[in-house]
Amino acid sequence: MDRADRADDMSRRSVLATAAAVAALAATAGPALAATGSAARPPRAARPVDNHFWTSYEDWRTGTAEGTAVVAGSRPGLRIATAAGRTDYTDPHTGTTATWEYARWTSPTHRSTVPATEAIASWNARTPAGTWLQVELRGTYSDKTKTPWYVMGRWTSGDDIATDIRRTSVDDQTDGKSTVWTDTLSLNDTTAALRIVSYQLRLTLYRKPGATGTPTVWRLGAMASAVPDRFTVPASKPGLTKELKVPRYSQEIHAGQYPEYDNGGEAWCSPTSSQMIIEYWGRKPTPEDLAWVDPTYADPQVCHAARFTFDYQYEGCGNWPFNAAYAATYKNLQGVVTRLASLTELESLIATGIPAITSQSFLKEELTGAGYGTAGHLMTVIGFTATGDVIANDPASPSNPAVRRVYKRREWENIWLRTKRYNASGKVVSGTGGVCYLYFPTTLSAAQRKALAAVGIR
Repeated sequence: MDRADRADDMSRRSVLATAAAVAALAATAGPALAATGSAARPPRAARPVDNHFWTSYEDWRTGTAEGTAVVAGSRPGLRIATAAGRTDYTDPHTGTTATWEYARWTSPTHRSTVPATEAIASWNARTPAGTWLQVELRGTYSDKTKTPWYVMGRWTSGDDIATDIRRTSVDDQTDGKSTVWTDTLSLNDTTAALRIVSYQLRLTLYRKPGATGTPTVWRLGAMASAVPDRFTVPASKPGLTKELKVPRYSQEIHAGQYPEYDNGGEAWCSPTSSQMIIEYWGRKPTPEDLAWVDPTYADPQVCHAARFTFDYQYEGCGNWPFNAAYAATYKNLQGVVTRLASLTELESLIATGIPAITSQSFLKEELTGAGYGTAGHLMTVIGFTATGDVIANDPASPSNPAVRRVYKRREWENIWLRTKRYNASGKVVSGTGGVCYLYFPTTLSAAQRKALAAVGIR
């Protein structure tokens, strides 16, 4: 599972974050660091997370279109109308070079409410066979310079080698000030004054030359954040007693299955969690979708989720935006990657029937009843007890019935919301700072819309 076998779900994000955490720790005992260049640290927003998404017909009509057209209707989006050009792409995972025609849309500049240290893009799209998309982000720093156009993901829902590219993140992207770690754009030194104050997204849609099929993108955006460095977080007061009826799936019963996807089921915490919430909302793969799975395997939909969230560069199923994009391949379902600022915010979502998939890391002794330690693990929060403890469907369980766990509120909120922690060797390493996936249908109640809007999701 992700907690042990891959050096963790967080390893790709932790190299620079760990260095920054060490620097921050040292800074508390010495003089403040000088500002970078002439930049002065902007004031911190009250809420350390800014979400911005383009979803409406009016949204898609803004920005700059090169060959794209807006799709009207109940779920507006973007598609290819006419090719803006052609390009050759050599798939690094197959070695195959193919020619693709493309159209492109570049968003207006969004000024974040948070002078940010990190940014994570996410998108919802349909990509028929022989089509794919690329999402790029270009940030503007507080010193008025810009990042390069960073590739935040190359996505296709399929993996037919005859028609599709291999979905992939892109390594080795940096300008010396910031770096992309798989799916997360991070400042190299979060203790300095430099911040990302605004950004644009660039969406490129690809298809075979002369083809009529096209990707359609319904949601595109990013979460920018600047969560304060902290080993502990303030305790919250319980405010909800409720439990949602979410299917229970264990990743552990898939150990050894399909090792080509992240070494098999014991590393599948992210897709297993995704599948639980997808089915909570009444969606599931068809029998035809699952025909490739060995019929002797239980819960074949979990195998399916692992295969179709797999990032061929990261060599794992824990790419956060890829999981959200996979969820959105199901009819009228949406997915975003964000951060929540507190358990109180999570309670407000659970109250309206919206569960969350959360990412956390901890030592075995830091979470009573877990029975394991992890450098990065996904689980699903489905409710709260009368005393405020967290009810979670934890896929790191030996069987499906054992998936439901109750974790102590104070322990759980700290391991989820902190940004720094000590590992088993006593080294300062990164925490997730409240990262979560939120999946929800296109048709929502007024209470659900209000709860999502309160955490910046529309």
